[in-house]
Amino acid sequence: MPNTTTTSGYFLDKLVSLNFDQFFTKRNRVLMHICMWLGFSILLFLSYVIGYHLVYFDAILLTFRMAAVNIIVFYMLFYLLLPKIFSGNKTRIIILLLTLFPLSIFVWMAATYFFSLFYYTLGLEITFGELKGVIKMSAEQTFLEAVSLKRMLSQTIIIISLLSPFCFAKILVEITRLYNKKFQIQKEKTALEIQNIQIEKDFLKAQLNPHFLFNTLNNLYGLTVKKDNLAPELILNLSDIMSYTLYESNTDIVRLEKELDFIKNYIALEKMRYADDKDIQVNIEGENQTAGLFIAPLLTFTFIENAFKYGLKSTKKAFVKLDIKIENNTFWFSLENDFEESPAVNNFGGIGVENSRKRLELLYSNHYKLEIKKQDLSFKVDLKIVLRK
Repeated sequence: MPNTTTTSGYFLDKLVSLNFDQFFTKRNRVLMHICMWLGFSILLFLSYVIGYHLVYFDAILLTFRMAAVNIIVFYMLFYLLLPKIFSGNKTRIIILLLTLFPLSIFVWMAATYFFSLFYYTLGLEITFGELKGVIKMSAEQTFLEAVSLKRMLSQTIIIISLLSPFCFAKILVEITRLYNKKFQIQKEKTALEIQNIQIEKDFLKAQLNPHFLFNTLNNLYGLTVKKDNLAPELILNLSDIMSYTLYESNTDIVRLEKELDFIKNYIALEKMRYADDKDIQVNIEGENQTAGLFIAPLLTFTFIENAFKYGLKSTKKAFVKLDIKIENNTFWFSLENDFEESPAVNNFGGIGVENSRKRLELLYSNHYKLEIKKQDLSFKVDLKIVLRK
């Protein structure tokens, strides 16, 4: 059974990719209308020849009359009356729409009558087949007889059957153009939002680097003075982080293992800022299942940075606890930290968290779930993302 979601998504992508403004030039529209009426005339001609057994000349006469009448009503309806009707208020639109249908039938029958009079004046008549003498019969009526209510009712089904294909084609084209315009606007809006998010992400990286340099270089200086064996490891971690934030995270997505390495390196550097009595726990499960998985870069950085910014300050229980689990192509992220009540904490995360929400919505839409909870003397962030390969 075909996947209807995939099919509709493919159709919408194709619809959006069409440039209606470029395609529907004046020349192309004229050519399309000519082809439409030419096709209608050929089918009508064949129906007269095959269905009513008319000779070619007689079939051409009736084909020209019927095509001309339909052309008059079609262009009057869609290019003269409807644009003016929809320019008024709602009540006026409803009243005019209700009068439009009988008016169209009246014009169709009146035009047919005048064409018959014109043919009759020229001495033209259908001389063979089932419609023999039809022009004389039509022309000998008075105008009021030709457009009488009884005759209008009797001819309504015929008129609808003749005009409905063109009305349907016109309505379909207009609806398609409207949807195309709507999706083009939405696509441009989404692209602009993604561009703004990219700018915000770049700004985040610009903030990240000085922050790391200031704190980490101080730690590195202290370790170097003491000739501590941790100094080379600190330099390596800092180098990996700078390389990742400056170069590797410039794409929409990165390999999941690279993002996990960044998280581990960042927390390793943060640990060096705090005494051993601070409870900093990191637990990552399922690293063997990251092959082929990708994630948006620096997506969780705001939450981790906030955990160290607002956490590890409690005099009773200072802690930061991070649990990450990768299972069945799903990224589970749970982060909790202590906090002390303050005005700054009440606005936890601020713009950074809001940017993360926007990135999640734009990049993962219905494939993520984010919960941020303020608990008793702690903050907790739970994030679930279904990753793509």
